[in-house]
Amino acid sequence: MPLSNPIFRRISRLADEQGVCAFVVGGYVRDYYLRRPSTDIDVVVVGSGIALAEALGRELRTKVSVFKTFGTAMVRAGGIEVEFVGARKESYTHDSRKPEVSPGTLEDDQRRRDFTINAMAWSLNEATFGELVDPFDGMSDLEDCIIRTPCDPDVTFSDDPLRMMRAVRFAAQLGFTIEEETFDAIARNAERIRIVSRERIAVELNKIVLSPVPSMGFELLEMTGLLKLIFPEMQALKGVERRGKHAHKDNFYHTLKVLDNVSRHSDDLWLRWAAILHDIGKPQTKAYDPRVGWTFHGHEVVGSKMVPGIFRQLKLPLNEHMKFVQKLVFLHLRPIILSEDLVTDSAVRRLLFEAGDDVESLMTLCEADITSGIDAKVKRYLANFELVRRKMKDLEERDRIRNFQPPITGEIIMETYGIGPCRVIGEIKEVIKNAILDGEIPNEYGAAYALMERLAAERGLVKAVQ
Repeated sequence: MPLSNPIFRRISRLADEQGVCAFVVGGYVRDYYLRRPSTDIDVVVVGSGIALAEALGRELRTKVSVFKTFGTAMVRAGGIEVEFVGARKESYTHDSRKPEVSPGTLEDDQRRRDFTINAMAWSLNEATFGELVDPFDGMSDLEDCIIRTPCDPDVTFSDDPLRMMRAVRFAAQLGFTIEEETFDAIARNAERIRIVSRERIAVELNKIVLSPVPSMGFELLEMTGLLKLIFPEMQALKGVERRGKHAHKDNFYHTLKVLDNVSRHSDDLWLRWAAILHDIGKPQTKAYDPRVGWTFHGHEVVGSKMVPGIFRQLKLPLNEHMKFVQKLVFLHLRPIILSEDLVTDSAVRRLLFEAGDDVESLMTLCEADITSGIDAKVKRYLANFELVRRKMKDLEERDRIRNFQPPITGEIIMETYGIGPCRVIGEIKEVIKNAILDGEIPNEYGAAYALMERLAAERGLVKAVQ
């Protein structure tokens, strides 16, 4: 029974007492038929949604959050949120996605919804309790796995262009197809996305990134023309250039494969963003050499430098999440190079030192980056990665390199030799760090101190009188 929660019977009785019609509408209805859990309930009232919410709040003895400007009210009870709003109709001006709102009927309210699958409603009044109200045949679209607008899609998307992002997001989240006329309308109205705030776009973009198969969402963004408007750096990855017998792979579709590969192993939003951006520097570093073909030398360095600007442009957080993505973009070739060459202790120590606690995420990204269609090549790379992992585990247990700080600090050098900050201190610290990473001395204070003394003597430093 879709309305088995006791709160619906309470709302039903209160609505009848107030003489208003009330309906559950939107995502809660859709998700019930999709067998998806949902704790957010939207109730549309043909009348005052705030008055019905306040009556429920008094009965449940709980706080009611009222937003008079928007004509809405929120009640939280038993781990669920119920938002009440009066039925309304909307009209838009061309330069804003903020509508003029006026009271309306239930059908007016359903007509203003973005998609048919989000416009279905259940009656809450006693006489018709639980009846489905579906004027735009959302149930058929749900069964056919189709995203379609209730009304003219050109009007729907021109009025509120964020709905174009939502269409792509729902298609990616649910594995649905965007109906042909709806899809064409997105392409016709793509430029309208420019009036939407970057913050609202970022919310939808992150939901696409977190969807089960995020490549579906990015392909739709590219096909509709939205991607080049909201994320031109990713659009720039698309395409193949040929010179004679040489052609490089399409880095856009390669990136989508890597993203899907990562998504099969991790729900971490920022690891998925690292997959999206790992090759973002390739268009800027592409060069042709007649002897070897196309090259992208240094794309990991260029790409890592692009990350802060992309995060800023997309209104993603400029904090430790951005630094994590930047680090993984910078390091994403290291394990691959290791797996191709002889896996030396020194190289693995350096990888552990630079990646720190993010080394597992880095290895997940690198394994996802093997997208060759040649099975033997993939198996060889993955086997070599497993060797790198075993070597890392062994060295980590033995040398404690991850996140290590060299035992000899600048303060120790200055105090020992009675000198102030100078270039020679950095030189000594760097030699000690490299000696530990190269396995020339153990990661211990005594060995590091002895090396410091030798290096200081070579540079003419004399111990201060204690």
